This record gives sequence, structure tokens and C-alpha cells, in this order.
Amino acid sequence: MALKLHLTLALLLAISSSFSSRVRAIGVNWGTTASHPLPPPKVVELLKSNNITKVKLLDADPLVLQSLSRSNIYVTIGIPNSVLRSLNSSKKAAQSWVHDNLTRYFSDSGGGVRIEYVAVGDEPFLRSYGEQFYPFVVGAATNIQAALIGANLANKVKVVIPCSYDTFQSESGLPSKGHFRPDVNKTMIQLLTFLSKHRSPFFVNLSPFLSYHQNKNISLDFAIFRETAHPRNDSHRTYKNSFDLNYDTLVTALSAAGFPRMGIIVGQIGWPTDGAANATSSIAERFLKGLMDHLHSKSGTPLRPHDLPMETYIFSLLDEDQRSVATGNFERHWGMFTFDGQAKYRFDFGQGSRNLVNAQNVKYLPSKWCVVNNNRDLSNATARALEACSIADCSAMSPGGSCFNISWPGNISYAFNSYYQQHDQRADSCDFGGLGLITTVDPSVQNCRFSVELLTSLSVSLQVSYLIHSIVLLTTTIFLCFPSIVQEFSY
Repeated sequence: MALKLHLTLALLLAISSSFSSRVRAIGVNWGTTASHPLPPPKVVELLKSNNITKVKLLDADPLVLQSLSRSNIYVTIGIPNSVLRSLNSSKKAAQSWVHDNLTRYFSDSGGGVRIEYVAVGDEPFLRSYGEQFYPFVVGAATNIQAALIGANLANKVKVVIPCSYDTFQSESGLPSKGHFRPDVNKTMIQLLTFLSKHRSPFFVNLSPFLSYHQNKNISLDFAIFRETAHPRNDSHRTYKNSFDLNYDTLVTALSAAGFPRMGIIVGQIGWPTDGAANATSSIAERFLKGLMDHLHSKSGTPLRPHDLPMETYIFSLLDEDQRSVATGNFERHWGMFTFDGQAKYRFDFGQGSRNLVNAQNVKYLPSKWCVVNNNRDLSNATARALEACSIADCSAMSPGGSCFNISWPGNISYAFNSYYQQHDQRADSCDFGGLGLITTVDPSVQNCRFSVELLTSLSVSLQVSYLIHSIVLLTTTIFLCFPSIVQEFSY
């Protein structure tokens, strides 16, 4: 009897310990919308060196999944919104997707990729998208679920749908009045019924930064967990930070929809470091420290005391210079690390120190920059710079950005260099009607970094292609313009 009791207690302790570690799990979002992405094997090294055990992907890039094989990192694979229609209309398409992106990589024993979630869609209910994806979300999720059952993966991989921060709302700004947007409510009930049936959690993307920027009633102190923030009262409940306010607004919305105890995973949360006012590394560090302290305190929120999000994924691992800036130029600067894997601030993923570990042995293009030639007539320079910025990334020059205060013509040089680097330092990409000049002297000014892009396989192939093109062009020119020289060499 005593032995039986001892075993029971041990089992309960093990379950409790497992649950405790699960609810505190912290992961990151790994996006690849960059002109020169850090090579996937290098990113996996970065993840492992910082003891990051969970990663959320926005798609199913084969090179990324291959790099994650045998890493023991738990993975959430994303399905882009553009695929939802076909997955909704065809069970065979869903079966093919599962086979191509899960079955061939899957492992729950460390031998392959440890896939635990399939995220159907990327914020398909985002208000700015309108209703274009509504008809396909639940059908696509249902067909993916059926395909997982057919592949004997349904008991190992959960189907989830990442929902944007604006999927739910409260006109009064108080959590007790929270509800899902009327236009999405019908589809949301169907979705919640699906998630509940398969015991899947609700994935939500929270954005205290956007809440702060879009809501005059939210102060910076309230958004970044400062103790000096003025609290907000909702009946007998007191809210001291934006995270709890947003989270409990969702809790109320779930309750109003009939799912009061549904588990919640925060699929995205972070703070940008450039491209807008108050988007700085120091504020981002303060925000994440406040978030981590709050999660580790296990205090929960007023509506869910001592009930933490099951998992929390920081947005994002790396900066991405090709992300859409429709919401704002800060969208390209969510990374905890710069595009080349260098830490922006201090943070502790459990690696035993508060310093993040940088990516090692990163390969760059040559130390060359494109700047404006001050010896030329610069009357047309601004127009040329605007042309460059229409293609290249000039988001750091936004008001409040790290390069906002560099004077003319330094800002022209920044635009020229951004274009030049994005085009793999090709000589013709620093022309700008004769206004560009290639230099080996770093033109960076204070906090404004004139970057040198990464050397990628695409960069190498483009450079080789450009070299071959130049040789062919030179040979043709010699044949056409200097036939006598060609004749000399023919003997």
C-alpha cells in the first residue's frame, strides 16, 4: 500500500513538473522574409547556443526544416494564407501538404524534426485583410486534421490557427466588455468548436507596441510593465500593464463565445527596435524583461490568476528587411538579433547569463559601401535616393529611427548603400546617374549603421553570373572594336 502511494505521488509530481515546465515554455518566431537571410544551419546554431527550445515558423521552407532535423527543437510549422483556399477545397491537397511538409520530416524521438503544431494561416482574421480568408480557414483546418489522422500523426501534432490582436476588441477598453469582432464572430464559433473538439489551444498574437501606438489611453509605462504606470480599474479588478489588459479581453471574448477555459498560447509578442518613435533596443529590453518577470512570477492575470499562457513565442528572432511596412516601418525591426545574428540587448533564455550569444563565423560581402559622390552636381540626388528607397530598405530613416537625424547628403548615401547591398554590391547598382561612389571607408554615423550584407549562396551565384556576363561583354567588345588585337592573338 505504501509503495503504491509512493508511486502515485511520484507520478503526480512528474505530471505537475511536466505541466509547470510546459506553461513556462518560451520560444521565438523565426521569419525568413529577408533579402539575404542568415543561412538556416547558422540560425539553428544560434537557437541552440541560446538554449531556445521552441521555434515557430511562418511557412514550411525545406531548407529550414532540414536544418532543424536532429536539433531537438520543438517546431510549429505555418501554412501561408495563400494556400488556405486549395486546402479548404481539396482533401487531397491537404494530404499532399501533410506528406510533403510533415511526414517526410517528422520525428518525436529526436531523429528528425520535432513538429508539435501546424499553424493554419498567418493571422487570417487580421482586420486589414477583410473577409477574403474567412470562408477557407475552418475547412482548411478540418482537412489538415483529417490528413494528420490518415498519416497517424493526429495524436502527436495539433492543428491551430494564429489569430491577430485585433480579432477581439472592447469598445470601452475594459476586459470585462471583451468580445470577438462582429464580422468574424460566426467563423470564430466554428473555429473554437473545432479547437475544443481536438483539444487544441487558442493561438493569439498580442502587440502591446501597436496597442500603445494606436490607443492614446495607453501610456508607454503601462505598455512595458513599469511599476510607475498608472493602473486601470475594471470593476473590482486592477490592471497594471497592457499585457494583462489584452489577455483578459481575449479571456472574456472566449467566455462570451462559450469557451471559458480554453487554453491560450501567445504565438507572437515583442517590441521593435527601430523604424518608429519609442522603437529602440533599450525599450525592447525593458519590455521583454517585464514580460519575463511577469510570466515567471506565475501571478497570471486578474481573470486567470496563477494560470499562465501555455507557451509564449517572442516576435522575433531576426530582423527581416523584406517584411511589409503597411503597418509601419518598424515591421522590419522586431528581431532580438540583427539580420546577421548579433544581439541587440541583454536577455536570458536560460543559458545561465543575461547576455545573448551572437551568431558565430558569419560570412559577409566585401567591406565596401556605396555613398554619394560629393564632387558631382547633387541637385537630382534626392530623387535618386527616393527611387532607391522604393526598392531597398530605408526604414531606419523613419521619424524616431536610428538614421532619422543624419544630415543631407548622408541620408542620400544611406539610401544608395541600402540599394547597393541589396543588389549584392554589383558595380552598376552604385551608379545612380553618376552620383554613386564605392568606398572601403565605413560611412556609419553614431547609431546609424551602414550595413554590409551577408554572403549567401544567391549572392555567390549572382556574382558569378555577373562576372561571366562581364567577361562575355568584354570579349564581344574586343572582337567588335579591336579586330587587329584579336588578329594578333590569333597567330
